[in-house]
Amino acid sequence: MPPLQTPHSGYHWDGSDRRFFEGWYYRVTLPEARQTFAFMYSIEDPTGGQAHSGGAAQILGPNDEYLCRTFPDVQSFWAWRHALGLGHWRRLNATNESSKITESSPLVRRGSRAASPHLLPPAQFDHQIHEGYQATATWHQGILRDPGSGFTARWQYAIEPVYGWGDVNESQQSTAGWLSQWQIFEPGWQILMAHGLATGWIEWNHKRYEFVNAPAYGEKNWGGAFPQKWFWINCNCFANEPDLALTAGGGRRGVLWWMESVAMVGIHYKGKFYEFVPWNSQVTWEIQPWGDWRMRAQNSQYEVELTATTNLPGTPLRAPTQQGLVFCCRDTMRGQIHLQLRQRATSKLILTATSDLCGLETGGGPWDGVWKSE
Repeated sequence: MPPLQTPHSGYHWDGSDRRFFEGWYYRVTLPEARQTFAFMYSIEDPTGGQAHSGGAAQILGPNDEYLCRTFPDVQSFWAWRHALGLGHWRRLNATNESSKITESSPLVRRGSRAASPHLLPPAQFDHQIHEGYQATATWHQGILRDPGSGFTARWQYAIEPVYGWGDVNESQQSTAGWLSQWQIFEPGWQILMAHGLATGWIEWNHKRYEFVNAPAYGEKNWGGAFPQKWFWINCNCFANEPDLALTAGGGRRGVLWWMESVAMVGIHYKGKFYEFVPWNSQVTWEIQPWGDWRMRAQNSQYEVELTATTNLPGTPLRAPTQQGLVFCCRDTMRGQIHLQLRQRATSKLILTATSDLCGLETGGGPWDGVWKSE
């Protein structure tokens, strides 16, 4: 297991037929191209045979362009229980569905279905998988094909984790705190990698982007219930601050038999983790339905202020809901962000930073006005 592996990196499904989803998010930002690729994977009701059983892969690409493909067969999905690893494929390449497959092959067939899907060597995946993806803490690879438009996306890149969720030399933390080890919060949320470096390539409809040590990020969520309303701010590509990563967000979530509104801010900077969460800080927010995100937080030692804005319309994205995978949130990867971090006792400025490559999201509802809360 990687030394920066966080709690909740493994797959959470317990094998039951209760309503369940799990989702993963990988992102690479390309500073020179001024573009970002965000990959979103999900699986719902993995037992199969239910109304919403199946998986999906979504990509938010250059200029907030969007590609989505569904993977209805839950039997072709795999995920590791105790570490970050998952994959899903639609079918094998036609040349591999007969003579190329032998009884000793890891893709030996049962009828028309591949048996025991699992992580493949990159060259084998590239040769045999017609459409699908595979991802771990250190590797990410896939291909999606839209048969209607002929649009194709392909990617292969290695990941070097820099920050998990916590101080580098300490045990990594649960984003929702130690209580999240039990089924108390619905849904669960975990930042898997607050900051990393990605090296490889992405092809977006035949335009190839190659990169070395590009800022990378990863998170996940899971559960048997779904958030009612939420917001999200994320950036690890700041001007003149290569060793800075920010993730902030909030939402209305289920806690046992009641609902609560919570929010947090997490900052990794020069090897140190600054955490502002409900159990150690006061966190306030003022979020417009779209276009403007403002947060303040303070704990016993530090205080932070965030202002994020966008003039872009954003792109509607699908997310798992009680009614299945539906459009219920809006994102841009080209938001403006201004961050200030200070020592609380002296007001000494620790950090001020800006970026125009910030990820911003609002989701759920109702959004009938400004969401302002403490």
